[in-house]
Amino acid sequence: MIFLAKSEAELYEAAKGMGIEVDVTMGKGKLIDEIFGAKCEGNYIQPTFITDYPKEMSPLCKQHRDNPELTERFELMVCGKEVANAYSELNDPIDQRERFEDQMRLAEKGDDEANGVIDEDFLRALEYGMPPTSGLGIGMDRLMMFLTNNSSIQEVLLFPQMRPEKKQVQIELADEEKLIVTLLKTNDNKWIWVY
Repeated sequence: MIFLAKSEAELYEAAKGMGIEVDVTMGKGKLIDEIFGAKCEGNYIQPTFITDYPKEMSPLCKQHRDNPELTERFELMVCGKEVANAYSELNDPIDQRERFEDQMRLAEKGDDEANGVIDEDFLRALEYGMPPTSGLGIGMDRLMMFLTNNSSIQEVLLFPQMRPEKKQVQIELADEEKLIVTLLKTNDNKWIWVY
């Protein structure tokens, strides 16, 4: 809760002072997330529920009942990794529009994780009425990360199309090597024996 009392500028300076890589495009929620990720997340070995996230980090979550700066959200951490994420769905269209607008301001500032659009269709659906809902996400990919002791989610993705492409390594050939490659190509892969 101490971080919520800090301003964005104070959080920025605190993160820089801790040696955490941050930039001016990050809002208060992102700064708190970076500090938490760098200094706390990896230390939760026993199964631990992290609850009540800052509102800026959770634009689709319902506001906390007791503290308007927080949301009703939790993450389950095991062995320093997030295994599950859950929250009460925000079903107030006015509050949701304000959150989308806040996200747009962060996107305009340069935050690459902020959503830079207002989803009018979603807001219209909320206006028609959405009952109180919540959800729990336990990603198989995250569970596999835990079971296989992989720190990168790309290593456990089932579908190769979802993995980022690996860059081709460019090897600079010496002049003699280039000559050999040229000879091999021009002779239809027939071997030339030199004695």
